[in-house]
Amino acid sequence: MQQSALIRPLLEHVGSLRLTLAWLLLLGLGVVVGYVHEPSRLAALGIPFVLLALGLGAALAVNPRFRRQLPLLVFHLALLALLVLAVIGRLTTLQGRFELTEGFRFDGVLLDHEAGPLHRWRLQDAAFEQHGFRIDYAPGLKRGPTRNTVQWHDIDGQLQRAVIGDHQPLVLSGYRFYTSPNKGFAPVFTWWPADGQAPVHGAVHLPSFPAQALRQAREWTLPDGVPVWVMLATEETVIDPERHGEFRMPRQQQVVVRSGELRHEMQPGEHLTLAGGVLRYDGLRTWMGYRVYADWTLPWLLAASLLAALALGLHYAQRFRAVSWESRCAGPARDVPHANGIRAAAADLRGTQCR
Repeated sequence: MQQSALIRPLLEHVGSLRLTLAWLLLLGLGVVVGYVHEPSRLAALGIPFVLLALGLGAALAVNPRFRRQLPLLVFHLALLALLVLAVIGRLTTLQGRFELTEGFRFDGVLLDHEAGPLHRWRLQDAAFEQHGFRIDYAPGLKRGPTRNTVQWHDIDGQLQRAVIGDHQPLVLSGYRFYTSPNKGFAPVFTWWPADGQAPVHGAVHLPSFPAQALRQAREWTLPDGVPVWVMLATEETVIDPERHGEFRMPRQQQVVVRSGELRHEMQPGEHLTLAGGVLRYDGLRTWMGYRVYADWTLPWLLAASLLAALALGLHYAQRFRAVSWESRCAGPARDVPHANGIRAAAADLRGTQCR
């Protein structure tokens, strides 16, 4: 009994409106801190959310009004679930990006990412292959929808195919893969080391096309650590900005490879002998940029939001039904109490409603 008398004042203090206001101000400060200093974003947002969840839980425990009115109780429980799910989502989410060459397999390596400390990495289980894409362009290089073909093997070993895009994801192992506006051409090479080791296949992702159509060159480091400069040597207008068209491969696929002071023009199938080995140009393909996203709390957040909206609407519907129109319009101007604590409107408002 004495322990209960000590716990209740503590819960009332934790669930007070004054502390709730303080946690909301702390959350606003956390948003600013997370925007300015990205490494601190998780702590800056997570701590206020946890405090708000604790305050709401304490208010539910000590306030009898919530237990008397079921819709109000459900609404606040849904709010509590939203806060808890938001914290868990920040701890377990993943956002990242990568690029994949046509005909190559995704190996789970990202160019950059932002992940919660409790995220379970399963990208190696979400392997798929890139099999080309189609994009239509309107005059002015206005990009249409991306139709990107991918294939993978399901858990039964069956080959599956799908067409995805910027808003149509591929869902594998809990990850959602979307295409991005970044895409372009990729010269593919095979490298035979001079020491007789196994050959290595690789691709050079040239800058995004057509956004950087005049800069189709990039430095690439060979497996032996020697940098080379690779450029797509074509003067062809692949996508005419004045007409309707689509993304396509250039008819001429010659590349220029520069190593030190030496400059070599290579056609598909040609070899180039360098100090560390032999480089063969296999041909030109395309590459596509991807966004990967994982957050298992999203459907639960949607369900909790809908439940909160439904419960709040039902709560106010019950309150408004409890006020009779007769009591609003009858008698002199005075406050009329009702069973649920609602009072009738003032005389001037009452007169307006009854006319």
